[in-house]
Amino acid sequence: MRLIDAATLKLHNFTSSPTGTPAYAILSHTWGPSEVGFRELRDLGVSVRAARERTMSKAGYYKIKKCCSQALEDGLKWVWVDTCCIDKRSSAELSEAINSMFQWYRNAVKCYAYLDDIDIYGPTRSGRRESISSDARLGAQIGIISEQELSKARWFTRGWTLQELIAPKRVIFYDRAWIRLGDKFTMKKKLSRITGIGESVLETGNLDTETICQRMTWASCRRTTRVEDIAYCLMGIFDVNMPLLYGEGEKAFVRLQEEIMKDSDDETLFAWN
Repeated sequence: MRLIDAATLKLHNFTSSPTGTPAYAILSHTWGPSEVGFRELRDLGVSVRAARERTMSKAGYYKIKKCCSQALEDGLKWVWVDTCCIDKRSSAELSEAINSMFQWYRNAVKCYAYLDDIDIYGPTRSGRRESISSDARLGAQIGIISEQELSKARWFTRGWTLQELIAPKRVIFYDRAWIRLGDKFTMKKKLSRITGIGESVLETGNLDTETICQRMTWASCRRTTRVEDIAYCLMGIFDVNMPLLYGEGEKAFVRLQEEIMKDSDDETLFAWN
């Protein structure tokens, strides 16, 4: 597992053994057109000035910096971010990461969910953010955001973020300006109504009592950029592993169903396509 040193933004490799990985925070977010990849972050310290400035001007860099700063504030030295902690040129590394993703989120001490299309205070006409009073900040910190506003976040429509909501013990939500909106526990009623996931699952992360049909329902309205990823992003939800075959299209979902059926006789699974 590759982690970012939150103080220096340098990448470090750790073994996958229980004692080999230090305590870490993890970022949950939706990808945009301006992300920072593995090579960009790896080479940041040795890049020429122009390349370094290009990287640091990206929206993806802002997320990484805020995530690292928050981790340090929370007493955590290490951070994992999917855009830059996986060398996607290696098919073996990518396959290992996707098959391990649910467990990596579950093992995180804290998960920061960044909702970049939610801005609870909004910009002024001049483009600046309005001044935020201490009372308003306190309101944000205890989760005072309406369910209607929260539900507008694209984060709730993406396939990968389903497991990123369920797996971690602690999920803290932040808006575009990295203002705290609340956490999974304080907002569990809102989150349950938005996602259809039961409050007990949000509290415990325990999926054993949930039927295959119910878990498929949670995913039914979510989307992924790649066709295959709608299957791959559900592997952790169903506790299965399988090799990645990008290019197989909808066959990936058929393979997922077959893997699930190896440990289940719930034929309602095949009602989903």
